[in-house]
Amino acid sequence: MAILLSASVVSKAFDARPLFQGLTFVVEERERIGLIGPNGAGKSTLLKILAGQLPPDSGTLSLQKGLRVGFLQQELKLPPDLTVEDYVMHAAMEAPGGDGPALAGELLSKLDLNALSHKTLDSLSGGWKKRAALARELVKEPDLLLLDEPTNHLDIESILWLETFLANARFASLIVTHDRLFLQRVTNRILEIDRRNPNGLLNVRGDYATYLEQKEVLLDTQKREERVLRNTLRRETEWLRRGPKARTTKQQARIQAAGELKEAVEELSARNETRSARINFQGVEKKPKRLIEARAITKRFGDTTLFKDFDIFIGPKDRIGLLGANGCGKSTLIQVLLGSVAPDSGQLLRAEQLQVAYFDQVRDSLDPTLTLWKALCPHGDHVNYRGRPVHVRGYADRFLFNKEQLEVNVGRLSGGERARVLIARLMLNEANILVLDEPTNDLDVDTLNVLQDCLTEFDGAVLLVTHDRYFLDQVASQIYAFPTEENQGHLTAFAGLDQWERWREAKKAKPTARQAETPTPIAPPKKRKLGFNETRELATMEGTLQSVEARLKDLESQSTEPDVVSDSKRLSQIFQEIAKTQLEIERLYARWAELEALR
Repeated sequence: MAILLSASVVSKAFDARPLFQGLTFVVEERERIGLIGPNGAGKSTLLKILAGQLPPDSGTLSLQKGLRVGFLQQELKLPPDLTVEDYVMHAAMEAPGGDGPALAGELLSKLDLNALSHKTLDSLSGGWKKRAALARELVKEPDLLLLDEPTNHLDIESILWLETFLANARFASLIVTHDRLFLQRVTNRILEIDRRNPNGLLNVRGDYATYLEQKEVLLDTQKREERVLRNTLRRETEWLRRGPKARTTKQQARIQAAGELKEAVEELSARNETRSARINFQGVEKKPKRLIEARAITKRFGDTTLFKDFDIFIGPKDRIGLLGANGCGKSTLIQVLLGSVAPDSGQLLRAEQLQVAYFDQVRDSLDPTLTLWKALCPHGDHVNYRGRPVHVRGYADRFLFNKEQLEVNVGRLSGGERARVLIARLMLNEANILVLDEPTNDLDVDTLNVLQDCLTEFDGAVLLVTHDRYFLDQVASQIYAFPTEENQGHLTAFAGLDQWERWREAKKAKPTARQAETPTPIAPPKKRKLGFNETRELATMEGTLQSVEARLKDLESQSTEPDVVSDSKRLSQIFQEIAKTQLEIERLYARWAELEALR
């Protein structure tokens, strides 16, 4: 495949803090690359460099001649007075081939924007703005589309559409997202920016599951390498302490090698260090059995019924997830349940002195002009956490902020870092019930895992709205899907996301009356047999595996030889070969199983 873009040893720093250093990679035609990494690693910055909006501090960037690059940014700044139609049509004039206006009309229809085409952009919700911006980038017919958190603010139906669209697109895409299910279903290659990776970048061809397997092998290999090097360094240090004065050239070389070995150990130790945010919400001592109960509540907005005759009982340890399209009424239902908005009919019962901790998806409570210090601790230098004072530096460190960041304005933090600030402030409040409206936006996978575990262990109840299907399925014990035309205002309860997806597919596959009268017979698919080359591959597979496994055994033996152990550079090369060989063995076993199944 032709190379669209190549980056060579690209580096970028932010306020003297290195984001990434020496990144080298290429993007080829029709690749669907997931760009992942911890919050603050510089993923959004890298996209801006690739889009030509920022220069790198060092390194080179080469683009194929005439390459058209589209860029859907994480934080949209749209012209407020333009209508949706004008916004997309202006870009259509730049489209190659002269068919831009026709394509614009098609995209407005596909993205369900026709009904909103004459509305101004400032009147749209975040999800509809995201769709309009996506339509504008697609109408330019890019060769490479850069997407920064494209699923943020999209409802699940829109995310499912985007998955299918990108998976079948003829252009290449580079996608920053922490939505693990989206990554698994869309991408065919993963790039991870992480200081724990050699040269700061892990490049994995395959889906997200393949990346997880290779990342685990890499970390295990690096930890094993660190243990071996530490043992070697300890022996060399003991020799230097008790040995004769280093007069000979050989002894001086050994001292120099020990110094290099120490540096290698320190580098590996830094790469192997793993830190995650420490999240732990505060429950309250009194735990009434009934926190909120709704009996046949109904709410309308004009002629639209948001929900009708809805019953729910929420007690401690209940985990409720809400699922539905943008604007369907999820936030309104939350406000009704909490007592901020009255229902049109029905009865609501709430526990006395109900204490609620609320995570708002809009994040308006964060003043971008405040420093991180003031955002966490408006007065003085201590916060009150679980009844005791904690210095703001220690509290910030709990959420992976260093002391230098305390003086940085909140508006200059990444989206994920701002989300961590909100969680940090939320943790200072005691609560019977946590209400989380899109808490997963911008959070990295490590923080999502910690938050997921914390919500599972929380003593109170959790009411959750999120577009992250994996997170929703892991946390919620019951999911309520908002009304569709078929169920006429009634929410539908599901035990899990799998059940909802089966229900959704069954609705889509439901035949019309005419189809039901004259069903079309479907021929069973023909079972594919092994081809000539595959038959030969299967016949030699066992021998191939034995050869590669012998190679692995030889490498592991070499890694313990004294001459190799004392040569840190050679030892590092051998460990890298061991990791590659282990991955090759896993691939061969998977291929063997595939061929056996065909046979």
